[in-house]
Amino acid sequence: MDSLAATALPDLWDRLTGTQPDPDLWVVLATLVAALAVVVPHSVWRLARNAITIAHEGGHGLVALLTGRQLTGIRLHSDTSGLTVSRGKPYGLGMILTAAAGYTAPSLLGLGGAALLAAGRITLLLWVATALLVVMLVMIRNAYGVLTVVLAGGAFLLVSWLAGPQVQAAFAYAVVWFLLFGGVRPPFELQSKRARGGAGDSDADQLSRLTHVPAGLWLFLFHAVSLCSLIGGGGWLLEG
Repeated sequence: MDSLAATALPDLWDRLTGTQPDPDLWVVLATLVAALAVVVPHSVWRLARNAITIAHEGGHGLVALLTGRQLTGIRLHSDTSGLTVSRGKPYGLGMILTAAAGYTAPSLLGLGGAALLAAGRITLLLWVATALLVVMLVMIRNAYGVLTVVLAGGAFLLVSWLAGPQVQAAFAYAVVWFLLFGGVRPPFELQSKRARGGAGDSDADQLSRLTHVPAGLWLFLFHAVSLCSLIGGGGWLLEG
C-alpha cells in the first residue's frame, strides 16, 4: 500500500504541474462557437446562466474571505439569482471589494482560465475549478444551490478523471469561452433593468451607497472588466 501511494502521488503531482499539448485550432474555434450558442439565445441562456451565477456568488464569497469578512452562507435560486451573506463592517474596503466581486468574477475567472490554457495547464485548470466548487459547496445553504454546484463539480471531476486529453482540452476551452462570453451579458442585463427602473438594490447601487460614486460608473467598470477580459482571454486562447 505504501509503495502504491509513493508511486501514485508523484504521478498525480506530475499531472497537475505538467503541461498538455494545445488542441487543434478547429477545436478552439468549435468551442468558441459552442459557447456563443449557449450565451446568445435567450432560451438557452436562461438555463446556462446558473453557471454564471455560481461564479458570481462564488466571487462574492471568495473576496469576502480574502478581506477578512466572515462568510455565513451562499444561496442559489432557480431563477438564476443568488445571495451571498457575510458578516463584518458594513462599510470599508473589504465590503466594497466584496460587492464589486460578483459581476467581475465570471470574466476574471475566464481570464485566469485562459492564461492557464495558454500555458498548457489543462489538467491544473480542471482540478482548480473542481476544488473551488467543493469549497463553495460547503457554504451553500439551500437545496437548489447544492444541486447545481454538485452537478457542476461532478462534470469537472468526471472529465478530469475519466476523459482523454482531447476531451479534457475541448471541455476546458468550452468552459473558459463560456465564462468570457457569459461574463459580458449580465452587466448589459443589469443596465437594461436599471433603465426600466428596476434592480434598485443591485451590486452597482450597493457600491454607490458605499462609495458615493454613481452606480453608472460602477456599471461601466463591470462592462470594462468583462469586455477587456474577453479581448485579452480570447486572444490567449486563439494564439495558443
